[in-house]
Amino acid sequence: MVPLLLVLLLALILFGAGFALKVLWWVAVIVLVVWLLGFVVRSVDSGGRKGRWYRW
Repeated sequence: MVPLLLVLLLALILFGAGFALKVLWWVAVIVLVVWLLGFVVRSVDSGGRKGRWYRW
């Protein structure tokens, strides 16, 4: 009974880790797209230069 529970627990952990990694990949792709869009749509300041699109 204990080995069966350990195998089921291991399968649950691996499934959870796989799902979490897939979600993290999507988050990373979305952040990359937003970061790249920031370079395209950044505003022009009064001197005619392109300003920073982020605050820090």
